[in-house]
Amino acid sequence: MTDKKEKIEKTTESRRGFLKKIWIGLGFVALAEIVGVIFAYLKPRKQQGKDESFGGVVTAGVGNDFKNDSVTAFRRGQFYLVRLEDGGFLALSRKCTHLGCTVPWVESEKQFKCPCHSSSFNIKGEVLQSPAPRPLDIFDLFIENGVVKVNTNKKIKRSRFETSQVVYS
Repeated sequence: MTDKKEKIEKTTESRRGFLKKIWIGLGFVALAEIVGVIFAYLKPRKQQGKDESFGGVVTAGVGNDFKNDSVTAFRRGQFYLVRLEDGGFLALSRKCTHLGCTVPWVESEKQFKCPCHSSSFNIKGEVLQSPAPRPLDIFDLFIENGVVKVNTNKKIKRSRFETSQVVYS
């Protein structure tokens, strides 16, 4: 009888030892995860604007490369670069001012047409057909040494088109 009892005690001890080792291992894994999360939280963020995507300054290109009366889409910057007939530039947001749908440029009709609720805008972003309540938002645009750059950090809401919004080279 004592042999069976000794066997059971040895088995119980080996099980307990095994489970103890598993719990210690799981504790170390949990500790490593907590340290990883803390490190990721404290690690400095990548500075925006250097990769030339939305939320930074996007270099559109040399001003003379854009034809008058043309619209060029910049998907990563989430804007359209418009060159008006008189050679001036506008950087229009791609989002409809009604509900924020992406508004494509329809070259054949020379209009921005919202696929969601049929708002339409002219090349300057002015509302041609509602329900959009106001013109397309614009971004700050500037020209350095003939190169067009757009600052996409902040949208500029506008109630109407004004000639002061157009940038000339």
